[in-house]
Amino acid sequence: MNERPRGIESVLVVGTGLIGTSVALALREHGVTVKLTDQSPGAVRVACELGAGDEWEPGGDRVDLAVIAVPPQFVADWLLDLQKTEAARFYTDVASVKALPIEQARRLGCDMSAYVAGHPLAGRERSGPGAARADVFLGRPWAYCPGRETSPRAVAAVLSLIELCGGNAVKVDPVAHDEAVALISHAPHVAASAVAARLVGASDTALGLAGPGVRDVTRVAGGDPDLWTVILSGNARPVAEVLEAVATDLAAAAAALRAVSVDDDGAIARVTELLRRGNAGRSRIPGKHGGPARAYAVVQVLVGDRPGELARLFQVAQDAGVNIEDVRLEHAPGLPLGAAELSVQPESAEVLAEALRSHGWHVP
Repeated sequence: MNERPRGIESVLVVGTGLIGTSVALALREHGVTVKLTDQSPGAVRVACELGAGDEWEPGGDRVDLAVIAVPPQFVADWLLDLQKTEAARFYTDVASVKALPIEQARRLGCDMSAYVAGHPLAGRERSGPGAARADVFLGRPWAYCPGRETSPRAVAAVLSLIELCGGNAVKVDPVAHDEAVALISHAPHVAASAVAARLVGASDTALGLAGPGVRDVTRVAGGDPDLWTVILSGNARPVAEVLEAVATDLAAAAAALRAVSVDDDGAIARVTELLRRGNAGRSRIPGKHGGPARAYAVVQVLVGDRPGELARLFQVAQDAGVNIEDVRLEHAPGLPLGAAELSVQPESAEVLAEALRSHGWHVP
């Protein structure tokens, strides 16, 4: 059996966008030598200035691992070009679609024994190297898809990459991966964009009434449309199937609601059934640390829009021995204050509320 590598000491990152630069920053924190390249000289320059690595000079020393951080349609071409020059011992990618680049790489005649397709399920609504963070992968699933031909040493190198970046390695079949991300990421992005698109012609009155509900539903719609068009076209069939199923549910709900207006007694029950299925589906989303979803109690407290307010709030929770599981801020339109919603274990809710009141916080 081939000896497993003790780790990776040098990495080439191809593509210095959000994910590529975040990978580079994470590796640099562990002393890995990182080389960077991108079709945009400006993006490489920004990534270098952030401390993500040094610009790659083709023909230089061979690296242990090349991380191809480009849209899925271009992964195979980069893989072939890099392998022709023996730029790295092993290769992976971080594209959000897996079946397409693997199929294209095989068709181009790439060395599949040295390549492990990968996808860290992490990111932000912002894009570009300036949005990169070394901690973006911490605790996040990182799918990897070795094939029949894949060398154990190539797999070990990619597992080392995932470990250094703080990700949680998940071995998955490429087709199953694409169907999964269509359901949990790609189709929801389109659905959120469809809801957000309704706001383009909304009245000032409607927008003035907007609260956390519409912000939650449309949050991911802030992503780069050009980037998402590339992602969606690379996973078109699975995404279309999910959207068609969602559209069927929405059409049925719309028809039922129209029937309510003509006194159809059974119509509202059909809407309720969809809402209940929504409750059931949401309850299946894993909770903290990947465990079962937990029902937290929410303590709401009014917070002034001043420096240090949140720090004081968290200090009170710490002194009371209460762990804050999640926090959400909602600003009050036209007022220099907002509401912080602190999610805590149910048994800790009253303890935290009393501690906050005793320190002068207004807890409704």
